[in-house]
Amino acid sequence: MEFETTESEAIRMSGAGLSLAADRWRPVGQAGKGVVLLLHGGGQTRHSWHHTGARLGSEGWDTYAVDLRGHGDSDWDPAGDYGMSAIAADIQEMVAHAKAQAPGLPVALVGASLGGKTSMIALGESPGLAQALVLVDIAVRVEAAGGRRVFDFMRSAPNGFASLEEAASSIAAYNPNRPRSGSLEGLKKNLRLRAGRWHWHWDPRVMTPPEAPEDPSASPLSEVIYERSKLAAQAITCPVLLVRGMKSDVVSDAGVAEMRRLVPHGTYVDVRDAGHMVAGDDNDIFTASLVGFLDQSLSPCIPSNRKSQS
Repeated sequence: MEFETTESEAIRMSGAGLSLAADRWRPVGQAGKGVVLLLHGGGQTRHSWHHTGARLGSEGWDTYAVDLRGHGDSDWDPAGDYGMSAIAADIQEMVAHAKAQAPGLPVALVGASLGGKTSMIALGESPGLAQALVLVDIAVRVEAAGGRRVFDFMRSAPNGFASLEEAASSIAAYNPNRPRSGSLEGLKKNLRLRAGRWHWHWDPRVMTPPEAPEDPSASPLSEVIYERSKLAAQAITCPVLLVRGMKSDVVSDAGVAEMRRLVPHGTYVDVRDAGHMVAGDDNDIFTASLVGFLDQSLSPCIPSNRKSQS
């Protein structure tokens, strides 16, 4: 059924010692189906989920799109701690906040790239944290070439851009498959003007965490993170959906095959014309797949009294 929803509401959530920015969409006047946390990739912000969040709210899901620590309007960590463990601890706090707002309802974690990798680790290491997991173009194994291309792009403008047009050209060169927008206004959500130049709206230390020389787990490409992700994936028993962009250079056929072995109960969807940024490259197909998966997977988890109201 169609739900009446509020406009998105900007809120703050507690992370592990930090304050995190989020947008929330929720059903009005009747019980929702459950809670969805949308977690973006490295270098992105919560605004990458805008259309998906609005659609999920209209479908009856109490939905939060959250800026990860060091990104967007969330706090920067004083010590520059942006490792996997720190973000996974933030996810624990996000879930606790969401559950307090909607007690008894199931929770789904939806993560793209970095947000998906840390969601996988958080859930695998804390069974029962959520009742479903959606991975958006991320798997246990990250293809080195694709991962390095993402990192190189994030490091490519340490001194910022002279104009929004220059920033748009940089994005187009990185992601030539996505049609270029005729408006530059949306870029202002991911950039900040400082001393006359436009800078990406994240802490530069996200790319160079201080613990990196001693702690190889700081890098998503490290063997330590691979092994940790592998153990986490094997421990997950709840429904899992992996949505891969067929043009992605981050998740390969071999990576999907490995996920099928590690999570044999999972569902796997390929989006033909999308790259690594699946949610933005083909939002309608991605969101339709997401809504169908959530409805099918989490319906049995919804208390019967809530079902009767919705």
